[in-house]
Amino acid sequence: MIALGLLVYLPLQGATEAANANVGYIAVGGKSLVPYGWVDFCRRYKGECDGGTMPAEDVNLTPETMKIIRQVNTWVNTNIKPMSDWDHWGVEDQWDYPTDGFGDCEDYQLLKRRLLMDEGLPRQALLMTIVKDETGEGHALLTVKTSKGEYILDNLTNEVKPWNRTPYRFVKRQSQTDQNLWVDIGEPTSAPLTVSR
Repeated sequence: MIALGLLVYLPLQGATEAANANVGYIAVGGKSLVPYGWVDFCRRYKGECDGGTMPAEDVNLTPETMKIIRQVNTWVNTNIKPMSDWDHWGVEDQWDYPTDGFGDCEDYQLLKRRLLMDEGLPRQALLMTIVKDETGEGHALLTVKTSKGEYILDNLTNEVKPWNRTPYRFVKRQSQTDQNLWVDIGEPTSAPLTVSR
């Protein structure tokens, strides 16, 4: 059990198939600007962003590991209610843990990241990621880098999808070796100013 015993393990279909598929890896580039929301989160949550440089490590993807990833994604998506940062905090963009049960995209992903680390998955494989959606708006995801490719956790769907089967334009994400260093993804594009879905 994780999240103070709040997560209830549910049988999930397709865990074995997903764990056996090789979906490939995202091509990352050079250093990118660190999102203000991450910097502010680290300032408010002392210790969450410490640790310095670590060797890259992927999740060893097994059917059991995929089951945990899917359960965490579904549990957080089901138990956290969407609320914009304006309505929640009175600011345009604030990354936070949704401890009161409300949040927007990055808040969902921060909680998923924390719960998966609590389950023993390596921090270096759980990467906060910024994308643009189909309308060009900013959105935050959690990328899980595994031995069999990269999977996306998204608050807009309970399905854990291979990164290349999402409708998004990937912009940047955390480096595997330093969570406070962010790297570009794909062709250069302007980053969204905020993420809010």
